[in-house]
Amino acid sequence: MPTLFSRIIAGDLPGRFVWQDPEVTAFLTVAPLRPGHTLVVPRREIDRWTDADGALLVRCMEVAQAVGQGVQRAWDAPRAGLVVAGFEVPHLHIHVAPVWDMSDFDFTKAKPEEDQSALDDAAAKLRAALLELGYEQARDTDRG
Repeated sequence: MPTLFSRIIAGDLPGRFVWQDPEVTAFLTVAPLRPGHTLVVPRREIDRWTDADGALLVRCMEVAQAVGQGVQRAWDAPRAGLVVAGFEVPHLHIHVAPVWDMSDFDFTKAKPEEDQSALDDAAAKLRAALLELGYEQARDTDRG
């Protein structure tokens, strides 16, 4: 059975994509820690990051770095935080979010965003920042 993320990538479930390339996608989480909280997800289903091949991990980190630059720019954050937790969805994913201190990565504070327009606005803001930085992979990201 496909993972939740595979269903989002396939377009079976909605996703607010901010990055598309042949190997990796990035989309906003529906339960953000902060506005701009993004998941970098390989298209291929891999449960644990320790099981991924090195080239795919490198590509995921390259995309995470670009998304990190985008969230810093879009939210004027001093840092972009990155976490590979490995829980909840059995599909490798990297959390990237604008952060001001360590408490910004307290996952017990993650709550489903009730205001769908806030998620839409955050996705548009991040896509615009990525495009300003020269990342064309942020263009035409309506579907996985």
